[in-house]
Amino acid sequence: MPRHRKPSQERTGGLFRLPLFLLILLVAALAMWVPAIHALILDDHQTSRSFFYSGVVGLMVVVLVGLSMGNRVPRYSMPGQLTSLLASFAVLPAFLAVPVQDALGNTSYLNAYFDMVSAITTTGADVFSDPNRLPPSVHLWRAMVGWLGGLLMWVAASAILAPLSLGGFEVTARGEPGRGTETPLHMQRADPRRKLVVVTKTLAPLYAGLTLVLWILLIITGETALVALGHAMSVLATSGISAVGGVENGASGIAGEMVMFLFMFFALSRLTFSTDTVTSGHSRLDRDPEFRIGLLIVFGVPLLLFLRHWIASFDVATTSDLMQGLHSWWGATFTVLSFLSTTGFESADWETARQWSGLNTPGMILLGLAVIGGGVATTAGGVKLLRVYALYLNGLREMERLVHPSSVSNEGKGNRRLQSNGAFVAWVFFMLFALSLAVISISLAAVGSDFEQALILTIATLSTTGPLTEIAGSEPIALIHLTATAKLILCFAMVLGRLETLAIIALMTPNLWRS
Repeated sequence: MPRHRKPSQERTGGLFRLPLFLLILLVAALAMWVPAIHALILDDHQTSRSFFYSGVVGLMVVVLVGLSMGNRVPRYSMPGQLTSLLASFAVLPAFLAVPVQDALGNTSYLNAYFDMVSAITTTGADVFSDPNRLPPSVHLWRAMVGWLGGLLMWVAASAILAPLSLGGFEVTARGEPGRGTETPLHMQRADPRRKLVVVTKTLAPLYAGLTLVLWILLIITGETALVALGHAMSVLATSGISAVGGVENGASGIAGEMVMFLFMFFALSRLTFSTDTVTSGHSRLDRDPEFRIGLLIVFGVPLLLFLRHWIASFDVATTSDLMQGLHSWWGATFTVLSFLSTTGFESADWETARQWSGLNTPGMILLGLAVIGGGVATTAGGVKLLRVYALYLNGLREMERLVHPSSVSNEGKGNRRLQSNGAFVAWVFFMLFALSLAVISISLAAVGSDFEQALILTIATLSTTGPLTEIAGSEPIALIHLTATAKLILCFAMVLGRLETLAIIALMTPNLWRS
C-alpha cells in the first residue's frame, strides 16, 4: 500500500521540501541575477559575470543538495528554523560576499564578508566609505541584501520568534523564553512549515508593495531611479544603505525626506502593517504602547532641541531666524525617527539643528535613540520599545508602592499586552544587552580601539545602526582600517544584535531541542 502524506505536507510541498537554509540560499542565488542583468545593461561585463556565475554556483549547490536528500521531508521544527535563521546571518554572507569581492577586485574577502553581514543584518555599517568606489550594480546588490534581510525578519518574527517567545515576545507571551509553552491553541496545533508558508505569502507582497510605492514617490520628488530604489529598500528594511552616502547627498531634497519619514513609522510597531502576532489585548494602533512611546520620543526630543535655543541662549551664536528654526526642527525630527527606527539616515538639515540647539555632543542623543530601538517584530533593532514600556510601568508601580506600600496593582489598565513578570524579563534582557556591550567594547579595546571608538562601534552593531560610526563621534570611523580581528568581532556583534542574546541562549538550551 502506498504511504499517504499528511495533509500539511501536501499543501506545503514543492520547494518547501528543502531545508529552510537551502531555501534562503536559493533565493539569494536567484537574486544575484538581478544585479547581473543591471550590470549587463550598463555594459559593466566584469560585474555582470561576477554576479551571474556566483548565482549559478549557488543554484548548483541547492540542486545537488536537494537531489542528495531524495524524498526525505525535512523537519521544520522550531529549533531547526532558529538555527537556519542564525546561519542566514552568519554563514550565508560568506556566499553573498563572493561576487562583491570579485567585482571590486581591489578589496579583501574579509571586507566583502563584513559588508554582507552588515547588509543582511540591516546594520548598514559601510566599510567602503567612498560610494564612488563601488559600481552601480554593487550598490544595488547591497541594498537588495539589506532588503531581503528585513523581509526575513518580518517573516521570522511571526513564524519563528513568536512561537518561541523570543525577540520581544517574551514580555507578552505567557510561556518561558525559548520554550513558548503557553502559546495560543491555534499556534500550538499549526504545522511550523505551513505557518512559514502562510506568513511568507501574506507579508512578502505587502513588503514589496510598500517598497514599490516609496520608490515611485522618491522618483517623483526628483531622485534618480537607482538611488531612489536603494533608499526605498533601506527605509523598509531599516538598513541605512545608500548609493550616494546618505539622503543628505541625494537629489530629492526635503520632499524626499518627508516621504521617507512617513514610511519609517512602520519600524515603530508591527501593528502598522500586520496584526498576526497579537495574542492578547487589543490591536488598535492608537492604543499600542510601542507606537505611542515612539511618537512621544519622535516629537518630544526635537522639541527639546528646538527650545534649547532659548533655554541655553548664551551658548548659541546664531540669530533667531524663523526659517532656520523650521529647518532645525525638521532636521531634528527626521533624524530622531531615523535613528530610533535604527535606519540611520541623517537629514540634510541635521547640521542646522545642531547649530540651532547649540548642542556640543549630539552623538550621545543618537546613541541613546539607537539603543532604545523600534518596535517588536519589526526590522528595527535595539532593546525595543515594548521592553522600555514594561520597565516604565514597573518604575511607576515601584514609585506607587513607596507612597502606598499595601496597594494592589491594577494589571488590567494600560498593560494588557504584558505578562505579570514582563518587567523582570525585560530587565534581564537589558542586563544581557549591557553585558554584551561591555564584553564587545573590551574586546575591541584589546585589539587597538580607543574607548570612544569602541563604544560607538559596539552600540552601532548591537543596535544594527551602522551609520552611527560616521555621525556619532567627533570624527567618522574608517571601518576599512580596522584590524581583521576587530572586523570579526563586529561581525559577531551584528549577528548577536540582530538575533538578540535570548535567542542565542535558547539555541544552547537542551530543553528546546527535546521539545
